Amino acid sequence: MAKGKVKVGIVGCGNISPAYLKNMCEVFEVLEVVACTDLIMERAKAKSAEFKGVKAVTPDELYADPDIKVVVNLTWPKAHAEVSTRAIKAGKHVHSEKTLGVNRKEAAGILKAAKAKRVRVGCAPDTFLGGGLQTCRKLIDDGWIGQPIGATAFMMGRGPESWHPEPAIFYQVGAGPMLDVGVYYVTALVSLLGPVKRVTGSARITFPQRLITSQPHYGTKINVEMPTYVAGVMDFANGAVGSIVTSFDIWKSSLPRIEIYGTEGALLVPDPNTFGGPVRVARQGCDWGEVPLTHAYAENSRGIAVADMAYGLLSGRPHRASGELAYHVLDVMEAIRDASVSGKHVAVKSTCKRPAPLPTGLRKGVLDD
Repeated sequence: MAKGKVKVGIVGCGNISPAYLKNMCEVFEVLEVVACTDLIMERAKAKSAEFKGVKAVTPDELYADPDIKVVVNLTWPKAHAEVSTRAIKAGKHVHSEKTLGVNRKEAAGILKAAKAKRVRVGCAPDTFLGGGLQTCRKLIDDGWIGQPIGATAFMMGRGPESWHPEPAIFYQVGAGPMLDVGVYYVTALVSLLGPVKRVTGSARITFPQRLITSQPHYGTKINVEMPTYVAGVMDFANGAVGSIVTSFDIWKSSLPRIEIYGTEGALLVPDPNTFGGPVRVARQGCDWGEVPLTHAYAENSRGIAVADMAYGLLSGRPHRASGELAYHVLDVMEAIRDASVSGKHVAVKSTCKRPAPLPTGLRKGVLDD
């Protein structure tokens, strides 16, 4: 196992940052978070006061610090490309919250800049590294359901305007149900089944405006820029056929999150926006049975991909939540929307390697044997 620590700086101290900070500061031994920043410096100072050893600094100070090797970009989607590119130009490795960019052009620009500077790019979601989805990966690899032939995925909800403090961003370019939440589902499927080669789909905006009923913007109307009901079909390179529906228009649904079907059985996959179970398998002639998790990190482990990147930096191995994976997932999601506009199948031009599974038997706080 690689020894040492990798120093990390965080850009963006909003709603998602506490989970990252807690895990990176208190769980993963390979990481040392030394600085954080935000356009609203009061947020950065609050996080600095909460987490020992994390200094609130300006963005310029963070990028200029030669000791910081990895920048974790936790800004909102429209800022991802700007922040990641600036960090890369400063010679830092980058891990970004999802998505890598609001479109293919932004994402490709990040990867091109990183290649020129010889630095790594990683991107959320990293839930596929949790105990639940890693257990599913092992079951598939060990042949429990035979050869995968198909999959279904459903993210059915009403949208965040009734509970999120800043729901407008979820309806802007770079978000919507597919890019904001469907990204967990597509990432999970690619990690389990491999890359996608062709898609088709349909999409619509059901309500052009949304009424916010959460605080502090209660009563404000949101103009919707992205489709809020998206249905797609994905042809995987391994021959499996997957279908996916993501929506912010649904009052109630009883559909499963993800099911994967094989020649010898079926696999009920847990919510890919979580790290744990339950995981259920049904083999020929048998009903569903729950399988004990084979891997650790079943609790909220956001930041696990940053730790995995750090181990990769120390040992030279590839990291799993790679920029290539994130670009391919974004490409697939954008291609489904393109198919809706064109009324045709769309070939997915990108590809990626299926991320390596995590080892079993890991001690909490480490990711390498």
